[in-house]
Amino acid sequence: MHLEYAGSKAMISQHGISFKQGKEDKFIYLPYVYEILNSINSSYEHNKKHSYQIKIDNLAYEKLYLYLISVNPNINNEIEERLNNYLKHLDEEEQEVSNRVYLSDFEKDVYISNLKLMRNYKTQRAKNKIFYFYCTKAIVEIIKINKIKKIELPFNEKFWHVLKTIQGKLALEKITSNISTQEKDNILLIKLTTNIY
Repeated sequence: MHLEYAGSKAMISQHGISFKQGKEDKFIYLPYVYEILNSINSSYEHNKKHSYQIKIDNLAYEKLYLYLISVNPNINNEIEERLNNYLKHLDEEEQEVSNRVYLSDFEKDVYISNLKLMRNYKTQRAKNKIFYFYCTKAIVEIIKINKIKKIELPFNEKFWHVLKTIQGKLALEKITSNISTQEKDNILLIKLTTNIY
């Protein structure tokens, strides 16, 4: 599977193409996802809390992919199926534009040309996002299996974003969690705590 950075979310219309700041490609979070996964994917017999010295690895997506294959050999087919559904969505989006009665034929042509121009870009972003969500789902499974009560990491915005995603997935599993920050030895930390028993 080929993953690469695509960029911010594309805003496409008959007027042109722009990029929405703050809607980052999930690819940028993959090294942080990997570090969390790597830090909690160990044997937990007594200690259900985890603190880890993080070393960001820019080849993390390859390691994440190998891990996902090891726990779900069908991952390629699942991701491919989701991507095919997304491609159908892109086709429907083009069809919907061509059916808009308030746009002139020229505006429709420009809009559809812009959509076609950005199709590969949007598809890569979708692939990155699908992969990201499979990775965070794998982290949630490890948290559940090992009954991890606390994950403590050095604070930064990307870890916060990943932990918020994990928190959302835990909530879907009816597991309450909390994210907080704390200073310890002059280092700002971010903590995810769960109510797993």
